[in-house]
Amino acid sequence: MDIVPIASYYPLYINLCLFLVLFTLLHTRVLQIDENRNITFINFSGYALLIFIILYIGQRPISEAFGDMMNYIVTFEGYQNGAEIAKVNDYGWHVFMKTLAGFVSPYTFFTVCAFIYIFPLYKISKSLFKEYWYYAFVMFIVSFSFWTYGVNGVRNGAATSIFLWGLCYHRNKVVMALFFLWATLFHKTLYLPIFAFIVTYFYNNPKVFFKGWLACIPLSLVLGGVFISLFSSLGFGGDARLSGYLTSQAAAGTFASTGFRWDFLFYSAFPIFAGWYFIYKKGFKDPFYYQLLNTYLICNGFWVLVIRANYSNRFAYLSWFMMGLVIIYPFLKQKFFKNHHFMLGKVMLAYFGFTYFMYYLYWG
Repeated sequence: MDIVPIASYYPLYINLCLFLVLFTLLHTRVLQIDENRNITFINFSGYALLIFIILYIGQRPISEAFGDMMNYIVTFEGYQNGAEIAKVNDYGWHVFMKTLAGFVSPYTFFTVCAFIYIFPLYKISKSLFKEYWYYAFVMFIVSFSFWTYGVNGVRNGAATSIFLWGLCYHRNKVVMALFFLWATLFHKTLYLPIFAFIVTYFYNNPKVFFKGWLACIPLSLVLGGVFISLFSSLGFGGDARLSGYLTSQAAAGTFASTGFRWDFLFYSAFPIFAGWYFIYKKGFKDPFYYQLLNTYLICNGFWVLVIRANYSNRFAYLSWFMMGLVIIYPFLKQKFFKNHHFMLGKVMLAYFGFTYFMYYLYWG
């Protein structure tokens, strides 16, 4: 898609998201969620968005402007030229790359990666919310971390989406386990959310996990260095590079944490507050929602413990990829407010507002 200047690639995406969210807000103001006109609108818009965003990300120019994209292209072209798979941690990812390198172009490879990253977001939205899947899908697309892990941390983004794809089959443990295995073959950090989700089968009381997450804040403030040393010595997920994320200095111009990031802790609390509000103030009871929320709390609590580390955003993403789903889930399962549809639209705008604010005001 060289018709879009590289410097305008992200601004175009984020402003299209702004238009989409505002247009959705207008519909939530004038139509009921179950009206035929609204269902027609959200399904047409949703499928158009699904196709567009896969092609927009997948067919992007090959450029250093997209971060690690150049590392992927070097490896991919090496496999095209006959290179063998070396001793690597995430072997499944390299088998995937080498297989595609035998018969597709780099642009097709990145488009397949975009499909693996984005299609599961549609799949889980459709699986959980039926004809109202559009709202959850948009929440994924406008999330703060969505773009970064579509064009930069491609392997990590694909692995987390495969995990979500697996959750579509939470009633079929064998199929779900196969997706979880696939996710770990792409990126070993997925052991953390997989472990967290398995824990919820044995204990699923949100109150305990809420308290555990809160306890991680003072523990991180007092013993943050200890936890960073502990997790780095363990070589989290068996990947030495991840240990390096905890202990290395941040490179200039990269999105990396320095110090205790109260701003990102505040952002991480959005779904936690939403979960607390709906469960304890509105009496929302849904065991699968409890599992999603508790998985988020466990994974985000881990990040809070290492929040001072450079590149701790790599670990934040192991919970942030679920954030939009945790926030929107109760809205699409039960009506809580007099103008419920409009409230849904306002929540989507507020959620996207953080992404928009961070780009234009915080970093700008």
